[in-house]
Amino acid sequence: MTRREFSAGVVLVRRMRGRWWFAAVQPRGKRAGTWVLPKGLVDADETPAQAALREGYEETGVNARLASKLGDVRYVYTWDGERIFKIVSFYLALAAGGRIGEIPPGMEVEVADVRWLPLAGAPQILAYNGEREMAGKALETLAGEPL
Repeated sequence: MTRREFSAGVVLVRRMRGRWWFAAVQPRGKRAGTWVLPKGLVDADETPAQAALREGYEETGVNARLASKLGDVRYVYTWDGERIFKIVSFYLALAAGGRIGEIPPGMEVEVADVRWLPLAGAPQILAYNGEREMAGKALETLAGEPL
C-alpha cells in the first residue's frame, strides 16, 4: 500500500530595490548550492496555509502574510522500501517582519543557509522542478500586482 504525505511550502517574497526577491533555503546535509523553498509536513491542528507560513518562519526567520495559493506539486518517492505519495501545497506570501537567517533555536539542524535571491532567477536557482514551477507562478502573479 502507498502511504500519503501532505506538506506545505511557501514562495516567501519581498520587494527591494525595485525587484522581487525570494527566501531560498540550503538544507543541511545537501551539497552546497542546493537551494529549495521552505516547506514541511502539515501538522494535525493546522491548515496547509498555516503550515506554509510556519515553515517559512522556522526555516528563514521571516514572518509573512499570505497572498494566495500557487498550486500543488505531486510526486512519489520511496523511503525505507515504502512508496510514499506526496502532495505539497505551495503558497505565495509577503515578508512582514523578522530578519532572514535569524531562525528559531533548533532549526539549524535543518537549515545550513538562507538568503534573499532574485525571484526572476528562481527557475535557474531552485533544485527541484516543482519548486521552479511554483516560483514561476509567483513571478507571474506578482508581475501585474501592486502588492
